[in-house]
Amino acid sequence: MITFLSDFGLEDEFVGVVHGVIGRIAPEIRVIDLTHNIAPGDVRAGALALLRAVQYIPEGVALAVVDPGVGTHRRAIAVESSWGYFVGPDNGLLAPAVAMVGGAEKVVALEDPRFILPAAGASFDGRDKFGPAAAVLASGQATIEDLGPAVETGSLTPMLLPLPETEGDGIRGEVWWIDRFGNAQTNIGPEDAESLGLVPGSAVQVDVGASSYVIPWVIAYGDVDLGELLLHVDSQGLLALAVREGRAAERLQLGGKTQVVIRRSTASTP
Repeated sequence: MITFLSDFGLEDEFVGVVHGVIGRIAPEIRVIDLTHNIAPGDVRAGALALLRAVQYIPEGVALAVVDPGVGTHRRAIAVESSWGYFVGPDNGLLAPAVAMVGGAEKVVALEDPRFILPAAGASFDGRDKFGPAAAVLASGQATIEDLGPAVETGSLTPMLLPLPETEGDGIRGEVWWIDRFGNAQTNIGPEDAESLGLVPGSAVQVDVGASSYVIPWVIAYGDVDLGELLLHVDSQGLLALAVREGRAAERLQLGGKTQVVIRRSTASTP
């Protein structure tokens, strides 16, 4: 099985063409579309999406294409791990998910012309290199060694993801992800908040820039009234800011990489 993530969107034929290439090579292989709405060229967002998903998708091949360096000297690679294979550009996109499943066991550069579609241009490696490589790996028509020369596993381009840091009486982190509901996932875990003496039910002071908000840490959206801010542990086990039936990203003017500080509040929540 192939799980496919990209920043191609759905307005053009790009996703369908990659499906078509896979279908012509290995018509028996099922493809799961994880998402194609990663912001164009946002490698970090793609890496985080794949990281969030990898423990829930079927073992097989993860085909990930967020590739602002397409056509340059960045490597096109396939990675073998204990989970299965990862295929995509070596720009940090694959590294967090590969680390999550135990690290790379083999890495190759996709250079064998038998598994590359001839093309006049060099702007669609999803079609010409990554799709064919994913198809032959998933179907067993080729081994990873067939696809090209070996690359040192330790040379895989990393994705540097910041960790939360203690700042005075608080924890400084940042927003990692804004979902379509306007919820803002941070890189701060509940254990970080607990180190400040915070627990579910606590009033938490959240600083965003020069603004401060007192927000309740609750279990579920329904624990606050409509339109109220809340802090909760999201489906990935990280602290997230939300508004019941509203959009926290807009209310608090949050975006990816926005810095936030949480601390214990002595004020009562509204």
